[in-house]
Amino acid sequence: MASSSTLYVDLDGSLIATDLLHESLLSLVRVEPLAFLHLPRWLMQGKAALKRELASRAEIDVTTLPYRPEVLKFVQDARADGRRVVLATASDSGLALKVAEHLDIFDGVLASDGEHNLGGARKLEAMQVDAAGKDFSYLGDRPVDLAVWRGAESAVVVSRSDGLARRAASVTRLDAHIKPAAVSLKRYLYALRVHQWLKNVLVFLPLMPVLHALDWRVVFHAGVAFFAFGLMASSIYVLNDLLDLSSDRRHKRKRFRPFASGEISVPTGLWMCAGLCSASLLLSLLLLPPMFMGVLLIYLVLTTTYSFYLKRRAIVDVFSLAGLYTVRVAAGAAATGLPLSFWILSFSLFIFLSLALAKRYVELSGTPAEVYQMTQDRNYHPVDLPLVLCAGVAAGQMSALVLSLYLNDQQMLARYSNPALLWVLIPVFLFWIMRIWLKAVRGALHDDPVVFAARDWVSRLALVIGAAALWAAG
Repeated sequence: MASSSTLYVDLDGSLIATDLLHESLLSLVRVEPLAFLHLPRWLMQGKAALKRELASRAEIDVTTLPYRPEVLKFVQDARADGRRVVLATASDSGLALKVAEHLDIFDGVLASDGEHNLGGARKLEAMQVDAAGKDFSYLGDRPVDLAVWRGAESAVVVSRSDGLARRAASVTRLDAHIKPAAVSLKRYLYALRVHQWLKNVLVFLPLMPVLHALDWRVVFHAGVAFFAFGLMASSIYVLNDLLDLSSDRRHKRKRFRPFASGEISVPTGLWMCAGLCSASLLLSLLLLPPMFMGVLLIYLVLTTTYSFYLKRRAIVDVFSLAGLYTVRVAAGAAATGLPLSFWILSFSLFIFLSLALAKRYVELSGTPAEVYQMTQDRNYHPVDLPLVLCAGVAAGQMSALVLSLYLNDQQMLARYSNPALLWVLIPVFLFWIMRIWLKAVRGALHDDPVVFAARDWVSRLALVIGAAALWAAG
């Protein structure tokens, strides 16, 4: 490799494991949803103009982008060998210059300028002019880069595809093939948050009063409802992760999520979101009553509104979360045809409000950086911590009170032959909710209490004792 030759480095998909055009679109949807209506007009002005409009509105923190460490090392080694290194990208110059300034490893930047889109043949022309007739190498990652490699002295391919490396080698000398790690099935499942499907056991809650006289059709419909809600919830989780890329990358744990880390691309995520949502609706349409479909659509609307707006409003967000949990209970009733009483709805509202506040309490008790992020993303402030604690504990105690009143309801008591055994539920539930808050105050609670409870052996034991009491009372 000639030490005097310039190395031109592509940005999207090469230097970073994402695409700034996709991220700019997502940022626009999150920050200015109505501005999305201007996309056709901007696109009619040309792709370069579209990128300029998006870049001027996007809130992208270039310091947290998923840079590929192996590519950074290759570039740094090239510069250490005395080579001139230039960032050459079809992304808008406004973003490209910020990246170059942050990394401080480039001698120049070639990028789209609002009038000319620096992609394919245009990028090759710009590099040939910049190199002033001298040899140069190009580092890229896509088949479209073959047009550039044909005019380059050598190629550096950043791709998992051996086929692309062979095609590049057929048009120029191949200096290096950098292969990013493949994405495992486990990471895709993590992106779907399959572990969060534990929340959907709430669809079985309407079955609790009739455990002693269950019908297989009721159990089957509840099981289908569980999977339908799981698919829909995964669709929303993917959408949430795509909209929260910037904030997730500033979080000490969330920055390792598949989308935030760039392991799974934005387009793939959008396809996953659409596919999961469609599968959920189809499953509901084919196997469950129309009423369930209505509840599922309500959940879809509410959770999408939460993702775009409600989660950024303090207090409103926890009531929204409590409502989304309660909708799962209503979905179970709609799927099975079992009655959904006022008592169950009231209990659900209070208990899930308490758990949502516990989630916020944990987040507000984090590191200074995490608390600052809560202020930016959720509009909570450190001084709100005592209020969140008091309101959460009070809501938990209110749910216990509602449960006590429910167990004294004459209509409910008439269903059981030994109703006195039901009072075992009260001390067990009080112990459980107080333990949840004790864990929260001690900083030992997972930031999602529902998932924590599903994995916690004490919580499982409490559930078994409660189910046994219901069975014995029947």
